[in-house]
Amino acid sequence: MPGPPGACLSGAVTANQLICFDCDSTLSAIEGIDELARLRGPAVLAEVEAMTTAAMEGRVPVESVFGRRLEIIRPRREDLAAVGKRYVERVEPTARVTIATLVARGWTPVIVSAGFTGAIQPLADYLGVTRIEAVELKFSAEGNYAGYDADFPTTRTGGKADVVARLKRELLPVTSVMVGDGVSDLEAKPVVSRFIGFGRYVVRPKVKAEAHVFIHALSELLELL
Repeated sequence: MPGPPGACLSGAVTANQLICFDCDSTLSAIEGIDELARLRGPAVLAEVEAMTTAAMEGRVPVESVFGRRLEIIRPRREDLAAVGKRYVERVEPTARVTIATLVARGWTPVIVSAGFTGAIQPLADYLGVTRIEAVELKFSAEGNYAGYDADFPTTRTGGKADVVARLKRELLPVTSVMVGDGVSDLEAKPVVSRFIGFGRYVVRPKVKAEAHVFIHALSELLELL
């Protein structure tokens, strides 16, 4: 069945195509914020996980929990390195080959995330993705938590749509795609040619129902795009 207007035929090679990937529960099995919470013990993990799930399912706005979770965890710089390692250990098993193949076909991959740049960087390096649009954390000289970039769009509802729209203005792609598991990813649907829901790690009913296409392995993208 043909995709929505602007979608590419399978295997077509076209210059300047944009594909944006969510990170958590998409490129990797983990939720980075929850892994940071895990470092603080089971009680903190349970509290933060509940807030993360509520936001990802669209039951509460992202901005209502974003800063609260970080204040509870108060991550250190060294914690980002630990979570970065975990991202790579739990990488989606078909991600690396899929992204390399898409790049060869003329796609530009970008990670668009409400996660943290310092933790995502090792995964991006492993996958060969050179651009990350994510949240910067702030630390003191001693490496203690000192806040976050509250102005970055993905810290609020609708932020991923804003980031993707900015990328489109900058890169002028002929086609644009967003791939992700959460309602925050689904919010980018109006600004892309195709929104592809992802369900290897968690299936969110709203995302599955409203995605143009729903997949369970990133390798499926190679037949769709």
